[in-house]
Amino acid sequence: MERSERGVLHPQFVIGAEFAAGDVLFTLVAFIILLALIRIFAWKPLMGIMKEREEHIASEIDAAEESRAQAEGLLEEQKQVLKEARVEAQNMIENAKQLGEKERESIIQTARSESERLKEEAKSDIAREKEDAIAALRDQVGSLSVLIASKVIEKNLDEEAQSSLIEEYIERLDDK
Repeated sequence: MERSERGVLHPQFVIGAEFAAGDVLFTLVAFIILLALIRIFAWKPLMGIMKEREEHIASEIDAAEESRAQAEGLLEEQKQVLKEARVEAQNMIENAKQLGEKERESIIQTARSESERLKEEAKSDIAREKEDAIAALRDQVGSLSVLIASKVIEKNLDEEAQSSLIEEYIERLDDK
């Protein structure tokens, strides 16, 4: 080493130093052996672990994709089931409405036929009562006529007396 003017030491390369070929050859062989040992003991296991990790990640991704596809399938299936349930519920509502309408019509028809039957019965009762009343009236008129005739025969009445007698018998009929 040489000193500069200021006193600083500078390393200098020795030009012309001998080249040691044995050292270079020994270093090269040691380096090759070291590479072979690293490849055998470190590189292959490391690459095996990396390969296993890569396969594990790939299988996890595949499993996740399969799960996602199954979930989408189930979602679609649930949507279809829900749609069918809605349609079925709508059909049930429509059927219930139709059944209610039919039942309403049946009740109305039954009520109409019952009212018609009652109306006919009432008409029949009224006609029967009317006939009974007319028959009773005929009987009374007949007996009154006989009574009036017997009274007229008993008395020889003038027109005024006869009118008053008829009015008297009519009043009796109103009272009965």
